Amino acid sequence: MKLRTTAATTGVVALLPLLAACGGGTPSGDASGASGAASSTVTLVTHDSFAVSEEVLAAFEKESGLTVEQVAPGDAGTLVNQLVLTKDAPLGDVVFGVDNTYASRAVDAGVFEEYQPADLDPQVAAYAPDDLAGTLTPVDVGDVCMNLDDGWFAEHGVTPPTTLEDLAKPAYRDLTVVTNPATSSPGLAFLLATIGAFGTDGWEAYWADLRDNGVKVAESWEDAYYVDFSGAGEGGQRPIALSYATSPAFTVTEDGKSSTTSAMLETCFRQVEYAGVLAGAENPEGAKKLVDFLTSAEFQADVPGQMYMYPADPDVELPADWQQFAPLADEPFEVAPADVAAHRDEWIEQWTTIVVG
Repeated sequence: MKLRTTAATTGVVALLPLLAACGGGTPSGDASGASGAASSTVTLVTHDSFAVSEEVLAAFEKESGLTVEQVAPGDAGTLVNQLVLTKDAPLGDVVFGVDNTYASRAVDAGVFEEYQPADLDPQVAAYAPDDLAGTLTPVDVGDVCMNLDDGWFAEHGVTPPTTLEDLAKPAYRDLTVVTNPATSSPGLAFLLATIGAFGTDGWEAYWADLRDNGVKVAESWEDAYYVDFSGAGEGGQRPIALSYATSPAFTVTEDGKSSTTSAMLETCFRQVEYAGVLAGAENPEGAKKLVDFLTSAEFQADVPGQMYMYPADPDVELPADWQQFAPLADEPFEVAPADVAAHRDEWIEQWTTIVVG
């Protein structure tokens, strides 16, 4: 299983049935929506990295009587753009994968109906900022951090970097790959980490230093990790790549005693992914059931192994090797949600001018 990715559909709206619909549905010419496919099918709009075990999904479908279909427009940034563009004719009934870097844009555009599960754990609900409370439901959590190919540094006799400042030093010239915040949710999260670290009067100079030190910009997380990162084992040439704090749990050696990569836990921004019922959904009741499912103990326990994120439910037992190889950062960088909402587009434009030109 590839970490944080499924079949590539970036830039294309693809309808992918997760399980085949039962026979005997409403004929295609029947637009009544009162029965058949309209009531037994619920469409989940999500990003390319969504994954769930077949048996977990099948149990939900059996219990609910629903068939889940998936629409995957691309990365989380693409997902939000599509949600906003299609809000008057929504792509589905429920969305998963809008995160705290983009959520305010979708909420402000009127994409969602207000809904949260009635029995939602207060600790889980607290992951949603006050202005999103009641509209979006937190599902999982992860720290976006720079990752290191530890073997490369050992082989080349280079001391690994530990801080954001290190990445701009000559010793690490042409070694780093990040993702574009205009097209990638992890890229935007990392941009926010630098704003949190250096402030609104210092982050631009920092990125100019990274640019001059040969930072490479990939359009997606998949490209940065699987094409450019030497630690992914697929021929990449850069030993420093933007990914997640959980990524090293994916590169554990066969004996389970070590990982070939590590996360720079002093470079992180905490990402929260949400689910929500889409305004104008054809099956709003099915959408609510699906949101409930995404916060259920069964789905939450499935999150680490399928999407390599932390479940939002703090009571879920984590894989044994996560404590050693996939800890969350003690002090991730923060930017107030209101500031993200007010300045996100401005910051992305400024970043583009500085780094891309």
